[in-house]
Amino acid sequence: MSLDCIPTVYVILASGISLTLVSAVIGYITLIICRSRQKRTVAWKKTYQRDDSSPESMLDHNLKISRSTPELALENAGLESPNTRYSKAKSFFKSLRQSTMPTVSQRHQIFHRQLSHQIDLSRIEFSVQSAKHNEQPSLGVIKPELYKQESIESMKSEHAVCGQLTYSLQYDYELEQITVGIIQADNLPPKDFSGTSDPYIKTYLLPDRRQKFQSKVHRKTLNPKFHEKYLFSVPFAELGDRFLQFNIYDFDRFSRHDLIGTVSVPDIVPEGCRLTTETFFVRDILTSNQEKFDLGELMITLCYLPTAGRLTITIVKARNLKAMDITGSSDPFVKVTLVCQNKRIKKKKTSVKKTTLNPVYNEAMVFDVPQENVDDVELIIKIIDYDRIGRNEIMGCAAIGPRYVGTGRDHWYEMLENARKPVAQWYTLQEHIPCTEYKSGGGKGCFRYRQATTDSTCSEDTQ
Repeated sequence: MSLDCIPTVYVILASGISLTLVSAVIGYITLIICRSRQKRTVAWKKTYQRDDSSPESMLDHNLKISRSTPELALENAGLESPNTRYSKAKSFFKSLRQSTMPTVSQRHQIFHRQLSHQIDLSRIEFSVQSAKHNEQPSLGVIKPELYKQESIESMKSEHAVCGQLTYSLQYDYELEQITVGIIQADNLPPKDFSGTSDPYIKTYLLPDRRQKFQSKVHRKTLNPKFHEKYLFSVPFAELGDRFLQFNIYDFDRFSRHDLIGTVSVPDIVPEGCRLTTETFFVRDILTSNQEKFDLGELMITLCYLPTAGRLTITIVKARNLKAMDITGSSDPFVKVTLVCQNKRIKKKKTSVKKTTLNPVYNEAMVFDVPQENVDDVELIIKIIDYDRIGRNEIMGCAAIGPRYVGTGRDHWYEMLENARKPVAQWYTLQEHIPCTEYKSGGGKGCFRYRQATTDSTCSEDTQ
């Protein structure tokens, strides 16, 4: 019988049986593989049921955001053991916990980062351990007074005596109050065309700027007698960190008042004196010698926002600037540098005004100054003549901050007393940065009792 005679039904039936057998074999093999994997998974879970420290259970416990960091340490104290196989996994899950931390403004973080990246080499003591020095013969005893003479002469060159101020001090230990009395001023310089002045005095007990006193104006006299007394509430132990400041002004009804001179008293309580009775003192009134240079004036406004930590300085205009070009004019622009702890933090520039000696800018510059650093910063302002070919030349300088005697300090304190309000002030440009008058050693703040090491003259950094 030939193959052609086999019915088609039998062929189809044989093929179906063959497919069924193959499917059964494949299913049986798959079942065996699944059971073996299930047995291994059950055995892996049983190893973690002893102390309930499986990764799944740890993940469920450690992702509770409502828990705080101290509770995390108490909760997982029993889970930490350096000898377990999964200690690394535990530490990883523990790092996933969230904690609530105080946030700091990104602008203030940049301010502190710029301040911390700069290294102050003045505090680092350098020494050579392996060097052998030959013994030198004795040259005698060093006399400090020989070296003080140079500093005294340099101070006299920066300031000139323009009179004497007589004042008195007395301290009440029961009420913790110091009485400052202004007696009289002698030999003041004339500021009016009539050859006289109209003097009055502002009294500060710095660095506290909240309380100040102003005397009456005495008309047309160079030897005014005030006989006025003021009370400052301060503990006796804090007098070592305070200093008296007397600013003598000439009153002018139709223009800004002229600063005649200043008297700074860093040692309020002299050695061996308790100020139990009224004690009288006489100090020289000092004025800057740099005022004789006619370099022009610059008008500046300051505004500080304490909550935002933002200081805005607006360069308004300048007048009567010095001609620097052959044509009898100049191309001035203003550069402002923010300094903190004797380090340059930020600097900004205005646009260049071409061929003018009376430029008008009206340009605002914003600096981020945290409120805790407001007593430690200062502003250095320079007017520079732009030169396309040669080097830029300094036309004049000014300084604003709590450590500068005169207009810069008064403007700074007035800005802090009138927060969120712009305060305008004219500055007489000077050839050098005004020097500071602070005692050395002790006290709070970064600048208060430290001499400047940067931007000491106007001949630097003209770019």
